[in-house]
Amino acid sequence: MPLPVPLGLYVHIPFCVRKCAYCDFNSYSGLGYLHDSYVAALCHEIERCSTLPGRDPVDTIYFGGGTPSLLPPESVLAILNACRGRFELVPQAEVTLEANPGTVEAESLAALFQAGVNRLSLGAQSMNDQELARLGRIHTAGQVREAMRDARQAGFTNTNLDLIYGLPGQRVPGWRRTLKAALELEPDHLSLYCLTLEDHTPLARQILRGAVPQPEPDVAAEMYELARELLRAEGFEHYELSNWARLPDTNAWDDRASQAQRQGSRCRHNLKYWTGQPYIGFGAGAHSFVSGVRTYNLSDPRQYIAAVDGGTTAMEGAVPIDSVEALAEAMILGLRLVEGLRWQDIRSRLGRDPRDKYAPELSELQALGLITLDDTSVRLTARGQLLGNQVFVRFLPDSASRSLA
Repeated sequence: MPLPVPLGLYVHIPFCVRKCAYCDFNSYSGLGYLHDSYVAALCHEIERCSTLPGRDPVDTIYFGGGTPSLLPPESVLAILNACRGRFELVPQAEVTLEANPGTVEAESLAALFQAGVNRLSLGAQSMNDQELARLGRIHTAGQVREAMRDARQAGFTNTNLDLIYGLPGQRVPGWRRTLKAALELEPDHLSLYCLTLEDHTPLARQILRGAVPQPEPDVAAEMYELARELLRAEGFEHYELSNWARLPDTNAWDDRASQAQRQGSRCRHNLKYWTGQPYIGFGAGAHSFVSGVRTYNLSDPRQYIAAVDGGTTAMEGAVPIDSVEALAEAMILGLRLVEGLRWQDIRSRLGRDPRDKYAPELSELQALGLITLDDTSVRLTARGQLLGNQVFVRFLPDSASRSLA
């Protein structure tokens, strides 16, 4: 009998000091009075989890938000203990916590590390104070530097910095300075996201009324190309469209090297999403994917707390993923990985070969120079990475009549 695939656990913390100007996530400011009751509800939801029987193995836990670092370390420890009580954490499990540099200090970081958090993801977003102010962030570039220093002193050897590029008014030289400043902090991982303007956010409204300049897609493409070039020279592996990991020391490996060692500083939790592995989400608005079914919780934290405290389910809905959707997701998410996807992996997981369904799409994308494929795998070209959305749309179930722009 094959061993069960280890689960990933996602824990959503929906609280923020202030909502950022660009943010459309399920997060809320002004609800600090709910922290204690929310943590209690989270622990109860985890303890009552009946998605799978037994003490299922777990190899990643990810605290996302919102701003998880707003919780005191003892609350994070209580949540982790609830996870340990319900699930079997494997040795070397990756435990990530997202943190705003303006909400952590040396003492709290040391306590988080002692609680079991071993990967820290700092939402730097920029190393330019003017850009940070425009984004509505509550921290400064100096606080990013302090947080990274304090994290190292606390014992963290796996750190990530989030950065955003393609900002209104941002130019390539400024982006280069932000990258250089971030690299001086010696992070183990970098997540670089192109700004997405979401309707009804303050930043989108500012741009609509002309108070802030429109982002420039061509300039953002130059920024992406600069990041690829600069990070490659600095010893980072580009492993997913928006993610870079410091290359592991392969000289330290032997035949017994674990999968965790071989993945180096890659985010093992996020790799579950891109490769179709199972995960369970806890908290307001959290999603789960187990046995071909995607479920999601009530989004409002007050409703979530009331549901859990009332002994009913916090789940708001469930969506079975049919074979057509599963194959489309496998293509779209798998092509986000720089190494692409292997035909055999998809056949083993879904019992279908994508080439049987997508032969015309694959042929056209190859002719356009957006993908490269052979008998074993398919992946985006360097040009395809810049135009990823124009590739992905070809695999959506309702996109048969769509053509590339």
